[in-house]
Formats: sequence, structure tokens, C-alpha cells
Amino acid sequence: MKNLIGNDWDQVLAPAFESEQYQQLHGFLRQEYATKRIFPDMYHIFTAFKLTSFADTKVVILGQDPYHNPGQANGMSFSVMPGTKLPPSLVNIYQELADDVGAVPVKHGYLKAWADQGVLLLNAVLTVPYGHANGHQGKGWEIVTDQAIKALSQRGGVVFILWGAFAQKKIPLIDLQKNAIIKSAHPSPLSANRGFFGSRPFSRCNQALVKMGKTPIDWQLPLQVKPEDIA
Repeated sequence: MKNLIGNDWDQVLAPAFESEQYQQLHGFLRQEYATKRIFPDMYHIFTAFKLTSFADTKVVILGQDPYHNPGQANGMSFSVMPGTKLPPSLVNIYQELADDVGAVPVKHGYLKAWADQGVLLLNAVLTVPYGHANGHQGKGWEIVTDQAIKALSQRGGVVFILWGAFAQKKIPLIDLQKNAIIKSAHPSPLSANRGFFGSRPFSRCNQALVKMGKTPIDWQLPLQVKPEDIA
């Protein structure tokens, strides 16, 4: 069994990692990283899985693919490295966060504090070429991330936060009897005013977790990120 992640996800995702499709993806990525600027760096591809084990996952925030500009992507959906300008979608997420649960806005975009509490910050596609959003869609990552979603769904007790049409295409993979889904428009400036603002995903998520007998998430991010807290 491949030890790519270093926790229980390796066993959960073994069928995907051992598939012919993943072997083809691996060969494709070796060529891409050798010849192009690809984000995140190869050491952060699996950060979301490394920070939030399968056993600990109780919330999934599903993104499409990593940010495609330098200094942004860090292996967690919607998160950026400390010191990086906040992307517009994250600005809108923070606005809704403040309106929903009264969280004090922070100036960084590093979301590890959520991951540490059991929020799997998962992108459906885990790599992207510089300046080319969705450039690695359909290359094989979906077999890995769909396997993760299906495994969590089968285990149950997970709140899936699905923003936008792309994330909501994964609903057929989720058992609604065992899990909860919170969906709305995407926080992108193009769609945030069409149903993201006012959707209260954070308080609704915590209500669902309490109903499942789980500890709610403290959505307040630390005001500053310490160097030792960077994964």
C-alpha cells in the first residue's frame, strides 16, 4: 500500500492510488512539474488529507481546484499562504463568516485552524498549472477525491458544505440519510450576491454537527499565524 499521506487516508484511498488511472496521473504530473509552474508545490498536494485524518473529518468544504497564481495555493481549498493578498472568494467568505457567527475578520487567508478541528478543506482537483484554472481537470485526480467523498459518506456523520454548481455535482456521491449537505451559490464575486451572502453556512453546519452529537467548529481564525503553525 502506498504511504503517500501518512495517516488513515492511505488505506481509505488505496483503491484509487493503486489504480491504472492514478499511475497515468502520476506520470503526467511528473512531466508537468518538470516543465511548467504547477501549484501547489509537490510537497503540499496532499496537505488537506495530512492535516485532517479520515477518522477526524466531520466537515468537508469542497472546492474546485487550487488557486493558480504564485504564492497562493497551499493544499487546502479556499486557503492561501500567510502574507498573500486575500482572493476575492475568500474575502466574501470572511464577510459571510462575520455576518453569520460574528467572527472577527482576519487579514490572512490561512485556514489551518479549521483543518485542525476536523474540517477537510478538499479540492476536487489537487493541482493546477500557473494561470490556467481547471487546467488539470479530468486528468485523474477525480478518482482520488471522489473516493474520499464516497468513503466519508459511507462512514457517515459528515457535514458537506457545497458552494456553487461544480461542488454540488458531487451530491450523488453522498448518502443523505447518514450525512448533512449545506449548499448555496459560490462565494465568487460573480455569484456571491445570488445566494451565498445570507446563506449562513457556518452556523447551519454547527447546528447539524450538534444534532449529530458532535462538537461544533470554532470558526474564529487566529488573528495572526505563527511560523510554527504553518504546515
